Amino acid sequence: MNILRTLDKFRVPLGNQEIELQEVAHDSGGMPLLRIRIRERSRFTVFEVDAVTANQWAKTMQAWADANGGDTPPLIPSEELTGNAE
Repeated sequence: MNILRTLDKFRVPLGNQEIELQEVAHDSGGMPLLRIRIRERSRFTVFEVDAVTANQWAKTMQAWADANGGDTPPLIPSEELTGNAE
């Protein structure tokens, strides 16, 4: 059985998509992967990337955010998604 560890879960303010980032460790061994799950109502998009790809993606997204107002309001915390907010 694969081992999944949730790294973050949040909702996009515009569009209301739910995004979950998970670390996936496969039973058979090998490198861990980053699973990205995007939920739009009842539709899911799921894919897994290696650390090199995740690093490139992160750098590109950070550069874009920095150049385009990365100081916009924060995403909805995962506690609010699950109803565990105090």
